[in-house]
Amino acid sequence: MLKTFAKPTQLQNNPLWIQQAAPGIWMLVVGAIALLLSVPVMFVLSHWVGRPSAVWQHLATTVLSTYILNSVGLMVGVGCGVMAIGVSTAALVTLCSFPGRRIFEWLLLLPLAAPAYILAYVYTEILEFYGPVQSGLRAVMGWQTLADYWFPNIRSLGGAIAMLTLVLYPYVYLLARVAFLEQSVHMLEASRSLGYSPWRSFLKVVLPLARPAIAAGTALALMETLSDFGTVEFFGVGTFTTGIYRTWFALGDRGAACQLAACLLLFIFALLAVERWFRQRAKYYQTNSRQPFPRYRLRGVSGAIAQMACALPILLGFALPMSVLLNLSLNSLSKQTGATTQAFWGFAQHSLILAGLTAGLGVAIALLMAYGLRLYPSRGMNFAVRFAAMGYAIPGSVIAVGVLVPVGQFDNAIDRWMQSTFNVSTGLLLSGTIAALVFAYLVRFLAVSFGTVESSLGRVKPSLDEAARSLGCSPAQTLVKVHAPLMSGGLLTAVLLVFVDVMKELPATLIVRPFNFDTLAIRVYRLASDERLAEAAIPAMAIVLAGLIPIALLTWQIQQTRRSFN
Repeated sequence: MLKTFAKPTQLQNNPLWIQQAAPGIWMLVVGAIALLLSVPVMFVLSHWVGRPSAVWQHLATTVLSTYILNSVGLMVGVGCGVMAIGVSTAALVTLCSFPGRRIFEWLLLLPLAAPAYILAYVYTEILEFYGPVQSGLRAVMGWQTLADYWFPNIRSLGGAIAMLTLVLYPYVYLLARVAFLEQSVHMLEASRSLGYSPWRSFLKVVLPLARPAIAAGTALALMETLSDFGTVEFFGVGTFTTGIYRTWFALGDRGAACQLAACLLLFIFALLAVERWFRQRAKYYQTNSRQPFPRYRLRGVSGAIAQMACALPILLGFALPMSVLLNLSLNSLSKQTGATTQAFWGFAQHSLILAGLTAGLGVAIALLMAYGLRLYPSRGMNFAVRFAAMGYAIPGSVIAVGVLVPVGQFDNAIDRWMQSTFNVSTGLLLSGTIAALVFAYLVRFLAVSFGTVESSLGRVKPSLDEAARSLGCSPAQTLVKVHAPLMSGGLLTAVLLVFVDVMKELPATLIVRPFNFDTLAIRVYRLASDERLAEAAIPAMAIVLAGLIPIALLTWQIQQTRRSFN
């Protein structure tokens, strides 16, 4: 011990002005990063008070009401659907015991790996007039045309609600299941001792205690619903996301596109405000229990119904569409030419480059911001970091507009200055480059990496910081040498989550991507839009397989949670 403290510390060797300036420098760096990442959101919001253009007035009198009604209809339909499926399946696998329960625990997460637009393409192939379902019905019943029978139109608002519900209910399932597991066993036993039936105990005790978690999961699903582009565009459902894209590219009015994006932001902020109010109005405090959670045993018909209730979302949301994609992929492999295979690997390479760059930068920035907030938890620092990390709640189309316009203005300003000063034209330095697209991804998905990194950093005891500082380590050295090794698992999780989100992202990629730099998501979108699903099957399968990586991580976490509470 004497030998350890006899060594001269590195801190003593640093000049005094460096020691005094370190906190200010750290706060300045984190604040600058937060400000830069907040620019797209602030730019879009600034257009809410801008002067309306002729295109905006045209949109307001023709299609704006349709966008609002369709967006509200999507939110209501998807909200009801994800709550019904997510809460019921979470309650069954957590509170009941029936054959296959343990395998359903993780199978119910699988639909989260498939983007909604891929399901939309597959179910359109299955359910349209020339698809196998209607063709089989006509062959069996002897029908000839649509005048002989009625069949629901998949390309409709109802179809979009169904597709989004099937892939987004795991948000509610995850949070509701954790909320059920963390409830006190004694409260459930007390309700049963007062004569409540299992069903009444669930409605009166268990479900109210899980309301904040259910509201949070539903809010996440609704934010994904409002940000969806591929599904609603393919089904011809006019929403704000499709309106932004059409206004930008078809009408060529960036200002009107920004005003539409500002309207969509108001929807998002209202949703976040309602969710936060709901959680504050439903605060429950309980003592956790490590006793085995009592499960109500389901036998016979009730057990079979529970199995069907859990199997149906898995079948419709993952097994059926993936089997169709796998069949199409195997059939298209025999028709692949060298040029087609080379093109596929080119798209895959573009996706991997973008996902890898964004994941690495996103986790590094999140680690820097989370550690800065840990060192200096002032109100200003907390507000800056939280505001910069709110991009996940904002649709990719909104962020794309908020990135492209300021970046274009910056490029034009630099070009004018260089021409006036040196008579040299610099052209577009950032617009239409990978840098602009990666920046849009960082704004969109920083919240994913920041939440994971902050949670992992919060599990490191503050005493380790004090010990490292007492041995002469600077804050940066403490972060690199002490915290990063302890957070390796959380950092890897954050990298994988951001990586997969970038692989699936469609609207931001579609708007900001460089010329002739298509990704797997863009390739699937273009082929499916041209009704060439067989050719789109292989890149679609690649996206889904990439999405299974975080599902494996979530499955492992569920297993750890079950061992902790059982």
